[in-house]
Amino acid sequence: MSAEERRMYNKMWHQTQEALNSLLNNESQEMVEAQRNQVFIFQMLATFYIKYVQIFRNMENIYDQMVHPQKRILIRKILDAVMGRILELKNEMVELELSEFHYFDDVLQDLKLAPQQLDIPIPKYFLKERLEVIKEREKLLAQILADSGLNVHDVKYLKSMSLDEAIKVIQIAERARQGRLRALFMKQIYLQEFRAKQSKMRGEKADSTAALQIQKIWRTYSQFKKTEREREAEMIFLGMNPPPLFDEVSATFIRAEKVNQLRSEVQLKHEERYKEALVTIKKDLALVEGQDFKDSLQDQIRQWFIECRNLTGTFPDYPDVQEGGSAIIFSDKTPEQVLLKNILLPTKKRKEPKENKQNRKESRKKKGQKRVKEKSKNEEWKMSPSVFLRSMEEGNNLYKDTWMNRDESWNFPQDYDPEMIKQEKRKELESEIRVQVDELMRQELKNLKLAVNKEKELPVKGGKRGKKQVKRKQGKRGKMGKKEKDLLADRTIESLYKELVEEGLIVQAQKVNLSDYIGEYSYLGTTLRQVAIEPMPSLLDVRQLITLYGILPLGSAVVHKNAPQVKSLLLAGPAGVGKKMLVHAICTETGANLFNLSAANIAGKYPGKRGLQMMLQAVLKVAQQLQPSVVWIEDTEKTFYRRVPHAEKLNEPKRLKKQLPKLLKLLKPEDRILVVGTTQRPFDAELQSFCRAYQKIVLVPRPDYASRYVLWKQIIRHNGGILTDTLNISCLAKVTDGFTQGHIVEVVKEVLTDRRIRQQAHKPLTAVEFIAAIASMNPVYKEEEESFKNWYAKTPLGKRRALALTIGGKEKDKAKGKKKGKRQKKKN
Repeated sequence: MSAEERRMYNKMWHQTQEALNSLLNNESQEMVEAQRNQVFIFQMLATFYIKYVQIFRNMENIYDQMVHPQKRILIRKILDAVMGRILELKNEMVELELSEFHYFDDVLQDLKLAPQQLDIPIPKYFLKERLEVIKEREKLLAQILADSGLNVHDVKYLKSMSLDEAIKVIQIAERARQGRLRALFMKQIYLQEFRAKQSKMRGEKADSTAALQIQKIWRTYSQFKKTEREREAEMIFLGMNPPPLFDEVSATFIRAEKVNQLRSEVQLKHEERYKEALVTIKKDLALVEGQDFKDSLQDQIRQWFIECRNLTGTFPDYPDVQEGGSAIIFSDKTPEQVLLKNILLPTKKRKEPKENKQNRKESRKKKGQKRVKEKSKNEEWKMSPSVFLRSMEEGNNLYKDTWMNRDESWNFPQDYDPEMIKQEKRKELESEIRVQVDELMRQELKNLKLAVNKEKELPVKGGKRGKKQVKRKQGKRGKMGKKEKDLLADRTIESLYKELVEEGLIVQAQKVNLSDYIGEYSYLGTTLRQVAIEPMPSLLDVRQLITLYGILPLGSAVVHKNAPQVKSLLLAGPAGVGKKMLVHAICTETGANLFNLSAANIAGKYPGKRGLQMMLQAVLKVAQQLQPSVVWIEDTEKTFYRRVPHAEKLNEPKRLKKQLPKLLKLLKPEDRILVVGTTQRPFDAELQSFCRAYQKIVLVPRPDYASRYVLWKQIIRHNGGILTDTLNISCLAKVTDGFTQGHIVEVVKEVLTDRRIRQQAHKPLTAVEFIAAIASMNPVYKEEEESFKNWYAKTPLGKRRALALTIGGKEKDKAKGKKKGKRQKKKN
C-alpha cells in the first residue's frame, strides 16, 4: 500500500468515525424522548437508517482496503455492529409502517443523496475469509456427483460415426467450399464482361457531368458522416450515450484488480505475523515479568491476611473463583473497605433474603401496573432497546482512545504494533497468574487457620440443596416431554453429506451474484402513498430485502445471533420474475450450502414417518455443522395444499407440513440456517399454516417500465448484441408491459443467434425482431397481479396494515368534519 493510499483510507476512517460519533449522540437523545406523530417517527427512523447505510458502505470499503491487522479487528467489530443496527432499524420501520417496503424519496432529497447511495453492499469478507473452505466443499460436491453419475449437465453426448461416414462429411464440406469459390470467381468475370459491353454500346467519351455528380454524392455522404460523429460526441459528453469503449475492460481496471490481489496478499501476511506475535510476545512477557508479578501478588495477599487478622481477630474468607478470586480484593480499596465488602456485607445478605425478594416482587408488580396505565393513557411510541448500540459505542471509544491521535509515522508498511500487543497480553498473563496464585494462597490460608487459630474448615452446606436442584431439573425435563431419538447418532457428518448429495437433497448452487438481479428504483413511492395508493415494489426494493433478510445475517455470525431473527423467508410472485435466481444468489454471496426439500424432489425418498425423521435430522445436522446453509422449498404451496390434486396424491406433497414448523423451532440464534420458500400460486395453500411457517413474506413483482428499459439494455449487451440508434429500447420497454425478466431473457437468446451476432456489422438490430419473437408468449396480466395483491392483504402483516389504514382514514374524516363544523359556526 502506497503512502497516498494509506493516508486516504486513514482519513476516510476518521471521517466515518466522526459521522458515527455524531449519529450515536443524536440517536441517544432521540431514544429518550417519546413521540406520538407517526410521520415524524418514520422520518426520524428513515434518517437514521440512511445515515447508517452510508457509514456501513464506507466501513465496508475501509475494512476491505486496510492492511493494519489491529485496525482491521476494531473496524470489523464496528462494521458488524452497524450491520446489526441497520437490521434493527429496518425491523422498527416494518413494525411502524406495517409494510416490508419503504420509500425514502423525500428524506433522500433532504439529505441530498441519490437513490443509488441507498444500496446496501455485501461485505467482501463473507467469501474472502472462507474461500479455501468453500473451494474444498465445491470440489467434494463435484467429486461425489461425478462418482455417482449425477452431474448430467456437464456431459455432452456426441453421435458416433464410422470412418466412411466421416470421410463423406469432409468431402461434402470441401466440395461446397470449392463451389462457393468458383461461383464468386464466375461472378467477377461476368461483371467485367458486362461493364465492357456497356461501354461499347455507349461509345461516348466521359464528360465532366459524371465527375460532378460523383463529387456531389461524396460531399453529401462525408458531411452526413461528420454531422453524425459530432452528434454522437455531443451525446457522449451529455452522458446520454455510453463512450465507444464502454463495454471493454480498460487497462486501469486491470491494474486496479492486480492492486487488490496484492493488497489481499499483504493482509494475509500481516494477519499471520500478528497471530505469531501474539504467541511470542506473551511468552517473552511470561519469562521477563511473570515471576515478579507472581511474587508481588503473593506479598499483597499475605499483607491482606495480616491486616484483616489485626482488625477482626480472625483470618478472612478467601473469595471464590466465581466471584473473581483475589481480583475483587485489590481494586484500589483500603483494608477497611475490603473488610466491609468481604465480611460484613455477606452477613447482611444472609439475614434478610426473604424480605428483599418480597420487596423486589412488589416493586416489579407496581412498575408493571404503572407501565400498563401509561400505555393506556398515552399511546406513545418509543424505540426498543438496541443490542448493537453498546458495541458501537465501545468501538467508538476505543477508536478515540487508541487510534484518533496516534502517531504512526514509524509504521510505514502498516504492520502490527508490538506495544499494543504487550498491553493486551500483559492483562491476560496477569489473570492467568492470578488464578495460579489464588490456588496457592487458598491452601496457605487453610494452613494459617489451622496453625494460628487451630480452626477446622466447616463442611460446605449445599450438598443436599445441590441434589435437590438436580432432582428438580430432572423433574422439569420429564414434564417437558421426551426428546426425539437421534436416529443418526452413529453416523459421521461426511457420510451424511455424501448420502444427501447422492439422494439429490444437497444441490450445487448456480454462480449468480445478487448484482445480476437488474432493476430500477421506485421514484414515486412516497408520492403514491401520500395519495393512499399502495405502490408495487420495484425490483431493487426486492433485492434490498434479500440482502437484509438473507445475506447479511447468514454472512455474519455476530449479526445473526443478536439481530432480529429471520428463520424463514417466502418469495411469492408470478413465473419468470427471478425467485429461483434470488435463492441461488443468497448461496453465492454467502458461500452457503443449498438443500432442496421441494415436494417434487423428496417424493419417493426416505419413505414412512421414520424415514422422514431421518431425512430432517440428517439435513439439520449437516446444515448446522456446515453453516451457513439455505433450505430451499420450491413450489412450497404444494406442502400446504388445501386439497391435493388427484394427479399428485402418490407423491405425498404435504409430507413436510407438520415437520417444517418443528424444524424451525429447533433452530437456535447461533444456527445460520435460512428456510426459503418460492411459490407461483400462494392462493392454493392454507393461509394460516402457510403464514405460520414463513416469518417474512416478500412479493416479487413483474418489472415496471424503468426496470424493463434497464433489463433490455443489459441482457442484449450480455448476449453479444450491439446497441445502435436503429434499436429503440424505449419502444421495446413500452411494448413489453406485463412480460417478466424470464420472457426477456428467452426472447433475446432466441433472436441473438451466432449467425445474427456476426451480421450486426452490416445489419444492425431492430426492435421489430424482438417484438415478433415475444408476440407468441403470454404476459402476466393485471388480474394475476391483483390476485397476488389480494392474497398478500390476507396475510398477518397485510391485515394489520389494512386495519391501520382504515383507522387512520376514519380519524382524518373526523378531523375534517370537526373543521367544517367550526367553519359553519363562525359563518353563523
